[in-house]
Amino acid sequence: MERLIRTGKVRTYSSAEITHSRIGIGFEKLDRGMFDPEKAYDQVAATGAKWVRIQSGWARTEQEKGVYSFEWLDRIVDNLIRRGMQPWICLCYGNGLYDEEAAKIFGAVGHPPRTEEQYRAWDRYIKAVVSRYRGKVQWYEVWNEPDGVWCWKTGPNGTDYGHLVLRTAKAIRAADPDAKVIGGSQCLFGLAWLHDVLATGAGKVMDAFSYHNYAADERGLPALVAGSKALLHQYNPAIKLIQGETGTQSRSGGAGALNPGAWTPLRQAKYMARHTITDFMSDIMFNSYFSCMDMCEALDGIVGNISTRKDYGYFGILAAEFDEDGIASGNFTPKISYRTFQVLCSVFQGNFEKIDLPLNFRPHSASPRAMFQKEPESAEMMFAGFQNAGGKAFAYWKPVDLLRETYAGTCTIHTCMKDKVRLVDLLDGSVYELPQEMDGIHDSTLYKGSREFLHLPLLDYPLLLTFGDFCSIDLNP
Repeated sequence: MERLIRTGKVRTYSSAEITHSRIGIGFEKLDRGMFDPEKAYDQVAATGAKWVRIQSGWARTEQEKGVYSFEWLDRIVDNLIRRGMQPWICLCYGNGLYDEEAAKIFGAVGHPPRTEEQYRAWDRYIKAVVSRYRGKVQWYEVWNEPDGVWCWKTGPNGTDYGHLVLRTAKAIRAADPDAKVIGGSQCLFGLAWLHDVLATGAGKVMDAFSYHNYAADERGLPALVAGSKALLHQYNPAIKLIQGETGTQSRSGGAGALNPGAWTPLRQAKYMARHTITDFMSDIMFNSYFSCMDMCEALDGIVGNISTRKDYGYFGILAAEFDEDGIASGNFTPKISYRTFQVLCSVFQGNFEKIDLPLNFRPHSASPRAMFQKEPESAEMMFAGFQNAGGKAFAYWKPVDLLRETYAGTCTIHTCMKDKVRLVDLLDGSVYELPQEMDGIHDSTLYKGSREFLHLPLLDYPLLLTFGDFCSIDLNP
């Protein structure tokens, strides 16, 4: 990057300053009280995140049959809305008042209603939640990761989940006809399971379908999402897609997805940038990064045995300290990924669309920046074009294995676009102009008249070429 001319940085905005966004963050596990939200609200709002996923906590809310104590959830919803964020609620989990097996599990995780008595209690609870937040919350998700045994402990079954969606959607709309139903929360991309869900008729009552993605390699994700989307649209062409969870850890030795890997704070930030752009390649309604802070996973805790829920996860954009009960507390400290998330929220705020741009890669056979090795072909890269009211942008990167490699090379791009060009580093928000020797009109016979960006930096995370005013910039900060 040293050849470029640094001219400023991305102007960042708080959630209250952003009117519309397709980027969100997870604020989950408060149904089990796994972190202190009071210390998190302002820091999360400062990122510019708009959508915030929270969990409803049936077991925490109804501890006496028919009596609902929503005060804890009221505080969360109101604090988020007050700071310009939009909560969406994952309706979960079970309740030990109606299920002896659920009573043994911390938070009743993974125990959906099965008997008619349990379903009637669930119906009443759903109506109470939706009535409570009518006018504040519009989008409700049915359960969490029902295709995983950790969240459906009786054994994942698409037909059973489909019936839960149908029943829950009916209760949601009875309480608020304007509410929207999100099905899925699927984590394994199994088409057979999804087919069984849809065969119940559940697709017809879904406004959106959410999926989770914890793949270390993002290259295959657009194809996986496309396959699910095709099946969903056979049953309901109007279903929108939501990426409801993705993320990785900032260190090894934690619990949860991808935990064996040699993750670092820098690798976590690169993963975030790569996956966010990949999400946008699938034309999603919005995405959600997991999560706001480090916290215990708490999916398999046994009631009365604190040690069984002290399974520390390090997915947060905020680092946390943990008390003796495994609760994230103390000081919440921003990681590298916090800044990356803030940059992404500000750059990709508002309405934008994925488009094909009139440019292509023209690899040089001998890049001086790589000791005269050939530059990579387009097939070796990930890239996507975008457009908003202010301009266009082109994100590109070399998708090497983050756990085994780093990459810093060059690429050359030809285009006929004449707009002012800048290069944005999505990791830290630095903005650069290209020196004259890197931005010129090609004079060879074959490419005569085309604009050539010669030997641009090519890294193992997305850089963004902007044309016009795609994002706001603070010059010479």
